[in-house]
Amino acid sequence: MKKLLLLFLLSGMVATAQQNLTIEQATYGQYQAYAPKSLTAPQWRKDAKTITYLDNTYSKLMSRSEDAKWEEKTFLTKQELTSALKNKYPSEFFNFQIFPYQYKWEDKNTIAFEAAGSNGNYLVLFDVEKKEVKHAIAIAADASQQIMAPNGTSAAWLKENNIVITTENGQNTNVTNDTDKGIVNGSDYVHRQEFGINKGMWWSPDSKMLLYYRKDETVVADYPLVDFGQRIATEKDIRYPMAGMKSEEVTLVVYNVANNSKTTLKTEGPKEQFLTCVTWSPDNKYIYVGVLNREQNHLKLNKYEATTGNFVKTLFEEQSSTYVEPLHQLTFVPNSNTEFLYRTEKDGYEQLYLYNTDGKLLKNLGYNDVVVTELLDFDVKGKSVCYVGTANNGLDRHLYQVNLKSSKTTQITTGSGTHSVMVSSDGALALDSFSNTTTPNDVSIINTANKKVTSLFKANNPYTGITELPKMELVTITAADGKTPLNGRLIYPGNFDANKQYPVMVYVYGGPHAQLVNNDWLGGASLFDYYMAQQGYVVFTLDNRGSDARGRDFEHVIHRNLGQNEMADQMKGIEFLKSKSFVNQDKIGVYGWSFGGFMATSLMLNHSDTFKVGVAGGPVCDWKYYEVMYGERYMDMPQENPEGYEKACIVNKAGQLKGRLLMIHGAQDNVVVQQHSMEFINACITAGKQVDYFLYPTHEHNVRGKDRIHLNHKIADYFETYLK
Repeated sequence: MKKLLLLFLLSGMVATAQQNLTIEQATYGQYQAYAPKSLTAPQWRKDAKTITYLDNTYSKLMSRSEDAKWEEKTFLTKQELTSALKNKYPSEFFNFQIFPYQYKWEDKNTIAFEAAGSNGNYLVLFDVEKKEVKHAIAIAADASQQIMAPNGTSAAWLKENNIVITTENGQNTNVTNDTDKGIVNGSDYVHRQEFGINKGMWWSPDSKMLLYYRKDETVVADYPLVDFGQRIATEKDIRYPMAGMKSEEVTLVVYNVANNSKTTLKTEGPKEQFLTCVTWSPDNKYIYVGVLNREQNHLKLNKYEATTGNFVKTLFEEQSSTYVEPLHQLTFVPNSNTEFLYRTEKDGYEQLYLYNTDGKLLKNLGYNDVVVTELLDFDVKGKSVCYVGTANNGLDRHLYQVNLKSSKTTQITTGSGTHSVMVSSDGALALDSFSNTTTPNDVSIINTANKKVTSLFKANNPYTGITELPKMELVTITAADGKTPLNGRLIYPGNFDANKQYPVMVYVYGGPHAQLVNNDWLGGASLFDYYMAQQGYVVFTLDNRGSDARGRDFEHVIHRNLGQNEMADQMKGIEFLKSKSFVNQDKIGVYGWSFGGFMATSLMLNHSDTFKVGVAGGPVCDWKYYEVMYGERYMDMPQENPEGYEKACIVNKAGQLKGRLLMIHGAQDNVVVQQHSMEFINACITAGKQVDYFLYPTHEHNVRGKDRIHLNHKIADYFETYLK
């Protein structure tokens, strides 16, 4: 299950002075109209002490460089891109609405971007000095997951479930020709994108070979979704491997461009194992793969010959009594074919380890209890590397630099809060966007050697003169184990009066890979949380054990026992709330989505005397209906852990419902399928319990676009009607 993503439309709406937010502003505004000033799509120019980013009109690429004392200059315009493409393709029509937002620096003088022409799409390498197209490859308008070869002369892309390679001269080669839609080639939707998988194809560094996933899901049962958009509704089948049932079978194949041959890596082992951490060696000779058993408690990092597919050796293994979750590719040290960084939480916190390709551990690069959240770049000599990691019990993010030889770690940033950092290609400079609960956004350049800071700008509070956001504070609460500190966020009602009592909305997620409470602007809260506070609610969120960025043991307490320790911790949050004189203990409600929907419903049923109103979106109601990869990691198979599945199942607890519960689901949900909520509704009918239910016919796991206004209206109205 992925983190619940907040998806918003662009909005130019402006609130009237000092009034409460409207539901439209609370839905649209946080990342647009009321976003603190920042740099848009910033990147470091390769091998140069220069940053580039889009201007406020999105029509120009701007730059700031050390040589120009970080003054802003126009670097490149969308008109210059259009002119260069028109020169190369006179018969084509290009119309850039904005400068390509996802441009990428390939080297000091080359950016890569995609351009839509009247006859198709183009993958472009553009020379910024000569203002001309170096390479461009035309691909079909309906191509997906396109990836250009490192040399820029060809590109691989997907046509439905098959791979096509197109050269610069327009020649197409069908790499695969599978007619059975149950055989999927090159897609990143392998193992349901768990294990950090975000690619399905990898070019070799020399562009001579293409490595790709081949997924056989013919063994997985079809699962029906109904499309209500037709005069007669139609059925859309998806492959959905439910926990304890047949899973997909995945292999890795190497395609040789020169001779049109294919070689399958001899990963061997059970067919339903997982293949991840896929990495080419810099010299093109080997491929490294993390092979994880279906039980997800035994990982082997294996080495294979690229040309023959033969197994070479297992570099090392990881085993756990709970689970092993590999999430990252190997990162080779610059100018080395034999040394690489590996990220794992095997010693308690996700940290960096330096290995060689014989499997020997050279250095443990971990630092205290810091969890590495983002690996950045090496210095110019490859002697040290920068990364972003946690501090302050997971509330903060800082920039760290570690020496690979001595393993000495230096914290580069200082201010307590969240530092979002990009490091130059030589590791010498860092672009730092810093915020905390009182700082909207301070943007600066940091010299990583001497820690000198050059300020670019400080953002003003975007709500000044618009609306007054209610007071928010971060709090610490002891977990149900009596020792673990938990991070919480308390937003006070608008126009707060300590002599009054207020209803409470608890916003909960509580599952792995999500952290809701941060020391950043707004404290990690959504603007909808502040909207509800302005309507007169205390809004409270607690990151219980099992959530993100606090280390292995903090998360793994959920193993085989989903919902139990999480609920116990949430009830400690309720104890904290009840200790406040301004909290109306008879008016406590809870809202959550996805894993949070599971938590909200679980709290409503297991603590029915505490929670009077609940809203649960896209909730898991019975974990045996959830998918293999996520579900079995945390719960094992249903047949292996029947007691755990029974305790976590909320369907069989429907008779315990006392308060008002609104359950919301997307009819096209392919993550938490609608069968979950249908089973719960049916159980409520059997138990004689009234429950409210609302369906979004065209939406999947998230309610997107303008319909999110409707969703937020519904949630707010439900609390207003039944809790206030």
